[in-house]
Amino acid sequence: MDTHKFAVGQTVDFDRKLSRSLKSSGPFEVTRVLPAENVRSQTYRIKSKTEAFERSATEYEIVAVPSSAGGAAEVFGADPVR
Repeated sequence: MDTHKFAVGQTVDFDRKLSRSLKSSGPFEVTRVLPAENVRSQTYRIKSKTEAFERSATEYEIVAVPSSAGGAAEVFGADPVR
C-alpha cells in the first residue's frame, strides 16, 4: 500500500529551509499525487490561487501549512473585516 505525506486538497507551501531565495506565490493546494517513479521522490501537482498554472513539487520540497480558524483572508495576508 502506498502512503503519501500530503493528500489532495491539503494546503502546502515550499520549505523555506531549502531555499530562502525562492519566490513562490503560495500557499498552494495539492491537486494531484503523481505516480511514483522512485519511492524517495514522491511528486505532487500543486496550485496557487494567485497563479494560472500548476507546479510540480517533490515531497521533500514542500511542507504542510496549518489550517487556521481565520480563513482565507488570514492565509493570504488580507485584513479581515471584523
